Amino acid sequence: MNNRRPSTLVSFVPLLVLVAMLGVTISLFGDAVLSGGSQVCLLLAAAVCVVLGMWRYGISWQDFEQAIEKNVKRVSVAMFILLLIGALSGMWMVSGVVPTMICYGIDIIHPSLFLFCTCVVCALVSVMTGSSWTTVATIGIALLGVGQAQGFHEGWVAGAIISGAYFGDKMSPLSDTTVLASSAVGVRLFTHLRYMVYTTLPALVIALVVYLVVGLGHEAVGESQIRLYSETLHERFYVSPLALVVPLVTGYLIYRRVPSLITLFVGTLLAALYGLAFQGELLREIAEVPGGGWQVLAKGTMQAVLGETNLSMGSEALDELVATRGMAGMMDTIWLILCAMCFGACMTAGGFLEGVTRVFVVGARNTMRLVASTVGAGLFLNLSTADQYISIILTGNMFRNAYRESGHEARLLSRTVEDAVTVTSPLIPWNSCGMTQATVLGVSTWTYLPYCVFNYVCPLMSLVVAAIGYKIVRKALPAEVEGAS
Repeated sequence: MNNRRPSTLVSFVPLLVLVAMLGVTISLFGDAVLSGGSQVCLLLAAAVCVVLGMWRYGISWQDFEQAIEKNVKRVSVAMFILLLIGALSGMWMVSGVVPTMICYGIDIIHPSLFLFCTCVVCALVSVMTGSSWTTVATIGIALLGVGQAQGFHEGWVAGAIISGAYFGDKMSPLSDTTVLASSAVGVRLFTHLRYMVYTTLPALVIALVVYLVVGLGHEAVGESQIRLYSETLHERFYVSPLALVVPLVTGYLIYRRVPSLITLFVGTLLAALYGLAFQGELLREIAEVPGGGWQVLAKGTMQAVLGETNLSMGSEALDELVATRGMAGMMDTIWLILCAMCFGACMTAGGFLEGVTRVFVVGARNTMRLVASTVGAGLFLNLSTADQYISIILTGNMFRNAYRESGHEARLLSRTVEDAVTVTSPLIPWNSCGMTQATVLGVSTWTYLPYCVFNYVCPLMSLVVAAIGYKIVRKALPAEVEGAS
């Protein structure tokens, strides 16, 4: 076997090919690029790695195959977690758990605290659903209309919505990006979540303070739209404090560090029982079968867990709010993960990832430089690949060895990846997240970018925490131990 390794310049070739193909694919498919276009681009870019590696550097196909098998095996549990997330999300919505959370969140909004409450409500909804896109496309649209009616600049309202939505996207155990970031570097999901608190919570507090100060001077001129949301949800769902038992039990299981698969299963089961007890009419509507026997209720429950549900709420925005995708809705994400892991494996086996990493890791041995390099690489990949999923996986793969060799914990890497990639994706106009949020809200990325306080404070907070070394444990390296003795 030829032991030559790709130069730094050649190492960027597969990545540049991927960027070029993604650019063409995005222009062709737009928001639907994640439904297949991105996956094909990843496989083609992986093929470029294989051709270059086998033809120019003498790397065998077995090396690539073993690397792919190893990468896919590492995320196998994460894929099951994603399926259960889909089941839980569907059941929590249909059973009335999420509508209850939304209604209680809406009730706390006060006219003089609109921006502050907008961020809080979006954060709550996003934590409960695990989806920033769903939050922005549903309750976010309603809040934008109310904010504009009250005289707020659309950039401020959109910024508060996106800040809250991406806090939940980052901190929810139901979020696919959170699961992906933890699994990509081999960190347990709840370990990853707890460690993110040290950077994410201060960033949210700063954002809330900013929105509180800005919003205090405004007077309300109408709240009819958001009140209509609350009233309609009360009519269609059984909104009760009893529904809060489900998220409370789920939160307790998380606190007790119960394994993710068990926690998600129990949360789904409790929601199903609550739905059977209080949402019989909705389950019959979902089943689309005449009659009212237990078979109909069972079919409605299974449909909420497995596939799409579409309930008529009287308005398009509310229809979108309560629509769910179930386990089937996670298949595009799982497909994307498989293709991204395949590309990452081929980059690794061919030595291309090592060449790219050299650009960012060179000289990054102390904590501050390593974290700064990770943040820089995450932003670079977000800008170049135009997709947060790809960026999360590639950044995790690029720095895994560097963190291990320098004695840093893997959870520091998984946290930094999320600080750098997940929250900055909606700030990039050509990124899939940036395009989606701008299209859904009708506010350009450049307009809301300056007001997404949480999204650009979070990576800065990652650097600050790294600089002071708070809760960062580093094992002494053998050379350092010898030097000390």
